[in-house]
Amino acid sequence: MVLPPSQRLWVGMLAVMVALVVEFPGALPKCIFDEVQAQNGVVRAAPRGPPSLRAQAGQQTHHPGWRASPLQGLSERQRRSERKIPPPTPTSPQPIRIRSWVPKESNNLSEVEEKRVAAAVEEAVRMVSSLLSVDRGKGPLLLSRDINKYCKFIWRNSSTANYNSSPSCRCGRANSNYRSETCLDVTIPDDHLAGCRIYPEADSPRRTELRPDGAGLPDTDFLLYLHLGATDKCRAEPNVLAYAVHCQTDAHGRPVAGVVVICRDRLTRAAYSHQTSVQAVIHELFHALGFSKHLFHTWRDCSSTNTAGAACSPRGTVTHSDGSGQMRIYTPSVISALQEHLASTDPELGAPLENLVPSSKLSSHWESRVLQGSIMAAVLGDPAAVRIDPVTLAALQDTGWYSVNLSRAQSLVWGEGEGAMFGSLSTCQDKSSSFFCTGRGFGCHYLHLHKGECQTDEYLEGCGVYKPLKNGSECWKGENAWRSAEEDRSGEIFGVDSRCFVSGLTRQNHSGIILSNSSAEGRCYRHRCAGPNRYQIQVSGSEWVDCPAGGTTQIKGYQGLVSCPDRRLCLHADITPPPDNVIPFPASITSDPYETLTSAQDETWSPLRPPAELAAATALCVTAALCLLAAVVVSYRKCWSRRVRVHSAPEEHSDL
Repeated sequence: MVLPPSQRLWVGMLAVMVALVVEFPGALPKCIFDEVQAQNGVVRAAPRGPPSLRAQAGQQTHHPGWRASPLQGLSERQRRSERKIPPPTPTSPQPIRIRSWVPKESNNLSEVEEKRVAAAVEEAVRMVSSLLSVDRGKGPLLLSRDINKYCKFIWRNSSTANYNSSPSCRCGRANSNYRSETCLDVTIPDDHLAGCRIYPEADSPRRTELRPDGAGLPDTDFLLYLHLGATDKCRAEPNVLAYAVHCQTDAHGRPVAGVVVICRDRLTRAAYSHQTSVQAVIHELFHALGFSKHLFHTWRDCSSTNTAGAACSPRGTVTHSDGSGQMRIYTPSVISALQEHLASTDPELGAPLENLVPSSKLSSHWESRVLQGSIMAAVLGDPAAVRIDPVTLAALQDTGWYSVNLSRAQSLVWGEGEGAMFGSLSTCQDKSSSFFCTGRGFGCHYLHLHKGECQTDEYLEGCGVYKPLKNGSECWKGENAWRSAEEDRSGEIFGVDSRCFVSGLTRQNHSGIILSNSSAEGRCYRHRCAGPNRYQIQVSGSEWVDCPAGGTTQIKGYQGLVSCPDRRLCLHADITPPPDNVIPFPASITSDPYETLTSAQDETWSPLRPPAELAAATALCVTAALCLLAAVVVSYRKCWSRRVRVHSAPEEHSDL
C-alpha cells in the first residue's frame, strides 16, 4: 500500500521519534570488571624519585666503575649530620593527580567521539580527585617492566620476603623475544617505563643496559590509559559500555596505572547520555583504584597513624561470610557507614557483596538488594538514581591508600533507616515495605523522580522494586506530558519541580460527575518544600495543597486520594534531576553540547560551548516538530481510550 505524501510525512516523523525514545541509556548497566581483571597481570611499579632513591629500594643499580659511598656504613643519624640534611617532615595527603593518556591506536576518533570522551573523562577525573587524596611520591611516576617477560634467567635473593616477585631481583639473561609492556590492550610507551638491564652475577655491580629509563610522568599519582575502540568484548556484548583493569601498583600495593576501555560505537548512539558515561568512568576508576576483590587482601590498616601511607600495616583478610553465606566487607569505616545508614547498632554489620558470582564467592560490587543506587552496585540504573555513596567512600578509606573526603558523599536514600535486616530475602517480600514491592503493579521509583513498574532482575533474586518505565517515566521532563494518556483526568503535571506520587485522582466535571474511574498508581505532580520532610503539591487546575508525609491528601475538583511519601522528599538537597538529559539527536547531524578541543601536547581537554546560533536554531526546529507531533498523538489518544505502556524489560541491560 502506498500512502499519500501527507501521511508518509507523519509516519516518517513518528518513526524517527520512536527510534529516538526506545533506547534508554543507563538501564541495567552491568559491570564485567572481575572477569577482565582476572585475565590481566599486575606489575609492581618502580620506586619514585631520583636514581639514588630508586637504588635504595633495590630497583636502580650501579654504573660500571661504581664504588661505595664514603657515607656507607654510617647510621641514618650520622649520614644526615654528615650531609647536613634536615630530617624529613610528614606531609599531608594531597588530591590524587590522575593523568589521562590516549594511546596512538585510539587517535582516529571522530570529532564527536573526541568531544564526548573528553567531557565525560574530564568530569569523572575531577570528581574522583575531589574525593581522594594520597601521599604524593617524589619525582615523576615511572612504571616498571615485567622482569618475567624481558628476562630469560633471573637472579633471585632468597633472603628477601616474597623474593620471587621482589624488585631486588636481577635479570641474568635477556629474553630475545621481549618487545614491549602492555596494560590490557594498551602498549605502554617506553617513556613511561623504567629501563631493563642484565647482570653477570647476582651481587655484581656490573651490568649491561638493554633499555634506558624513560622520563616518566611528572605530577602524576595514577596513570589512566584510555582505550577507545571496538574490542572483542565490545563486539561480544552489544550493550557493553566500558570496562577497566589496574595493571601496576606501588611498593605499598596502591594501584598507580590502569586502563579504561570505552566501546567506541557507544559514543555515537542517538540517545547518548553524558551523565551515564561520567558515572561509568567513575565506577571503573573506583575499581582500578582499589575497589577490587583482587586487592581486598592488600588493603592496609592506618589506625596507628593520622594519614594513609607507608606507616600503615597490612589488614589481612577483610571479607568474611556471615551466617547466611553472604560475603561481607568488615572494616571499621565500612561498618560505621552502614550502621549510620541503616540506623543499626549491630557492631558486626559488614557491607554485603554481590553473591551472584559464577566462579567464586567474592565480588567487586555491593549487593543490589541492600545498596541499590550505589555507584559500586553490580547494576547501575537511571543516572538520576546513581549515587557516590558513604559506604563506597568508606571502603576506599579503608584501603589505607587514600585519605577520603567523606563529607562529599551523596545521599543514599535506598534503605535509609531500615535496620540491619534490610534487603534480606526473608524481608523483601513484606508488603509494608516502602522500598520493595510485590506483584506487577505501577507506582513510583523510590527517589520519586520517575514513575515505575514493580519488577525484579537476576541480582534482586525475586525481590521486586519499582523500576522506571522505559519511555516517559521522568516526571521532571516537561516534554513527557504528551505521552500521558490520562493527563486530562488524573491532573498530571510534568516539569523540573514535578515528582511521582501514588495517586487515584480522577477529575470531576462542573456538575461533580466523575469522568472515569482510576486505579492508584504513579502520577506526576508539582511539589515545593515547606521544610524538612514537609511539602505541598499541585495538580492540574488546583491550588497548592499540603501533603502530610506518610499520609494522604484530597484535591478539590478531583475524586480519590494522593499518597504523600515519608522521608523521601525535601530531605536531601542533592536528590535532583540529572544535570543533563538524554541527547535525542543523531550525533552526525548535531553539535554536541560538551564540545571540546584536544591538546596533543599534554592530553588534556578544555570544554567549549557550541555556537549559540546553531543551538537556538536546532532547539526551535525540534520544538516545532515535537509540538506538531504531540498534537497528533493527543488527538489520536482521545479517539482511542486504550492505554499503551512501554516498560523496561528486566533482561535488557548494558555492561559497563
